Amino acid sequence: MSDHSIDDVRFELRGRAGVILLDRPKALNALTLPMVTAIAAQLDVWASDARVAHVVLASTSEKAFCAGGDIRRIHDMGRAGEKGLTDFFRDEYRLNRQIHRYPKPFTSLIDGICMGGGVGLSAHAPFRVGSEKTLFAMPEVSIGFFPDVGGTHMLSRFPGGTGAYLAMSGARIKWADCRHVGFLSHTVPTARFAELIEALAAVDHPQAVLDAFDTDPGEAPLAALRPDIDRLFAGDDARAILARLSAETGANAAWAQETAALISAKSPTSVAIALHQVRIGGSLSFEECMRIEYRIVSHILEGNDFYEGVRSVLIDRDNAARWVPATLADLDAATIAAHFETVPADGDLVFGA
Repeated sequence: MSDHSIDDVRFELRGRAGVILLDRPKALNALTLPMVTAIAAQLDVWASDARVAHVVLASTSEKAFCAGGDIRRIHDMGRAGEKGLTDFFRDEYRLNRQIHRYPKPFTSLIDGICMGGGVGLSAHAPFRVGSEKTLFAMPEVSIGFFPDVGGTHMLSRFPGGTGAYLAMSGARIKWADCRHVGFLSHTVPTARFAELIEALAAVDHPQAVLDAFDTDPGEAPLAALRPDIDRLFAGDDARAILARLSAETGANAAWAQETAALISAKSPTSVAIALHQVRIGGSLSFEECMRIEYRIVSHILEGNDFYEGVRSVLIDRDNAARWVPATLADLDAATIAAHFETVPADGDLVFGA
């Protein structure tokens, strides 16, 4: 057991595996700053613990791996004018990088909802195992935010236009599609997860066990849409992408027009930021992506759309956000560029060794 265990996350030594259990089921394991701090501290300890050959991250919830960060808390802090508004994101992004660069094999077992902060805990591990209950989304554009927690690095590496599609629309995908885009490295039925954890605990490296448990999730629905996704989501202009979707007349016209309506309801600023993230991330290191995301979040928390989005989706639930500006046509390119270029008041994000 660990000195770092808290009410919402537990740490166990099972055989050769250090096991992290997200244990905040009533909140769908939404991440808090104490959870982030505890996980980071335990990973530091296990990195030099010879008893721990590899790490396994899982959830006690039957519904969710992790549904995201505690965004409502950030909203309330900002509205109240509290200090330390970016502290959560700074430490969360450092944890994302810690997982990405971890010196021992790291496996995330994603059995249920995985969105936002949950993606940050899983996408950057070398082994990412999903079940038929896996539901992936980066829905941040719906609340005037952006696909952070390493989304710049991850989404830019999804095949074809799928990264731009998922970033701009916030669309949800299941296990076959998650495997198709590369979010999942392995797929295993929920019924075998307990058996899988026990098998992982008995070995020094997860690869052979994961390969043995790996199951074909079936045909990915996105595969049939890929020609249209790749064509319609090409280029750097969000307005042009939206126009192409709206005007589509091919076999998948209904899907294209539904997607256009979905994007049109999101924050125009967030949609433009998300597209630019996908376009630049492929040429950047993980650390460079995270520094840019820290710049973006620092800028967004000073604006309108995040607070308005949280109000409309999570507080009043009227889904009638008043975005500023209201449309992609009203966007100023310099305003979008400022999110990526402006160094925060407390400086750029820095990492330890």
